[in-house]
Amino acid sequence: PRPFKYEWGSGQIVEEASYVGQYAEPAIQLLEYADHPGAYGIRFCYYNHEGRFQRSPMMIDGEDALEGLRAALKQTPRLRQLLKKLVG
Repeated sequence: PRPFKYEWGSGQIVEEASYVGQYAEPAIQLLEYADHPGAYGIRFCYYNHEGRFQRSPMMIDGEDALEGLRAALKQTPRLRQLLKKLVG
């Protein structure tokens, strides 16, 4: 797990599905808040190729990225379940 911090709370990234694409690394993350037990969030974001978090909207382009994220989500059972609720 890696830490995250916002003005309204902080905690750990406990699951992450990501894909290294041609221009960036899109990621879907399951966040657990330390200061609000039982609270979680899903963050859709991306990193540049140097590993720096980017603060603009995440873009997923092309079938390769979709397939890459789909494959990565197979390793994140809790995050996958929450996303199924979102689209189900």
